[in-house]
Amino acid sequence: MNKTCVLIPSYNEARTIGGIVKDVIGLGLAAYVIDDGSSDDTAAIARKAGAVVVRHETNKGKGASLREGFKHVLNGKFEAAIIIDGDAQHEVISIPDFIKKAQDGNADLVIGNRMLDTKGMPFIRRATNRFMSWIVSRICGQEIPDTQCGYRLIKRKVLETVELKSSNFEIESELIIKACRKGFRVGSVPIKTIYKDEKSKINPIVDTLRFMVFMVKLWRDK
Repeated sequence: MNKTCVLIPSYNEARTIGGIVKDVIGLGLAAYVIDDGSSDDTAAIARKAGAVVVRHETNKGKGASLREGFKHVLNGKFEAAIIIDGDAQHEVISIPDFIKKAQDGNADLVIGNRMLDTKGMPFIRRATNRFMSWIVSRICGQEIPDTQCGYRLIKRKVLETVELKSSNFEIESELIIKACRKGFRVGSVPIKTIYKDEKSKINPIVDTLRFMVFMVKLWRDK
């Protein structure tokens, strides 16, 4: 899969974005940073490191950033996109594992699995991830161990087929559910997540409630 690019949705990630972009380019892959209205130097640092930067003047949410990034994937004729967060919680070194899984298996969407080793994961996040993954897996009819993991590979044919509307973190569930409804297969690869002392942009309570509202709406619209 030699036509793969990496999308890096970012918000105020000046401290980490440069190293991530350099590591991605070091793998021979194009890096696209979607700067979601950052107030720091995220965009400038990413551009200097070699990324193509798409900048929102105001913060629109992760879903909006990804939908913007997917347009560039399709316009650029890439065969697949890998999404990796800009806060360095995901190891760039795992990217070849996603590509290999997509090449060797029948997976159209490959999602990182953090749930094999959750020692460093905060309890509330671990419980939320298991709950949401159980619900999404039941809806999809496929066992998906970590549906909320943002580290994933998406083949072009999925992006061409699935219409996404979410603007926030629920886009990660929307993508999986709509892809499964279209008959696409989901695979997973184990990954390690690096938890540091920074504050997560995910609010477990607020985002879980938003997820439940989204699921009801998605169920009605199916």
